[in-house]
Amino acid sequence: MFPIPKSVFLTSGIGVHRHRLTSFEFALRAADIEQQNLVSVSSILPPGCRLVRRKTGVKTLTPGEITFCVMARTETNEPGQRIHASIGLARPADPKMYGYISEHHGFGMTKRQSGEYAEDLAATMLASTLGIDFDPDAAWNERKQVYETSRLIIDSLSMTAAAEGDDRGLWTCAIAVAVFRFGDGAV
Repeated sequence: MFPIPKSVFLTSGIGVHRHRLTSFEFALRAADIEQQNLVSVSSILPPGCRLVRRKTGVKTLTPGEITFCVMARTETNEPGQRIHASIGLARPADPKMYGYISEHHGFGMTKRQSGEYAEDLAATMLASTLGIDFDPDAAWNERKQVYETSRLIIDSLSMTAAAEGDDRGLWTCAIAVAVFRFGDGAV
């Protein structure tokens, strides 16, 4: 049985290269997680898992370590094509309750649109788990007000990488990642 993560940090990066895999490697470098053996997991934020700053979380990484994460990734070699990758995070007010992490990636959205969409996904999943009554067809900012006034959700946020495909047709990769840590996150 694996231990439960104690902390999580969010990071993102953009990479550009003539090879698709190398553009992904460059995006990992930009996110400061290129030395990890990343294992993608689904979207549950464990109870009591603290959100730490990227800089704090990166300091706890050891090269070659198996590192669990939730990752959004997209890439293109089409010049000018808009790409985005976002992670949304929603944390409940009760630290004994689990939260949600959402990943959203694709084409055409702006950085802001993608980030809001990912945050909305995570908050909506958490709200439905907590039994918060809301109109699923209402605009995100209206639903966010309902979540905040319920006092059951402490906060929601997002991390996004967005870019346009390289003008020369090189591969452009965007990643957004929630990286789990098993220590206390203090450095």
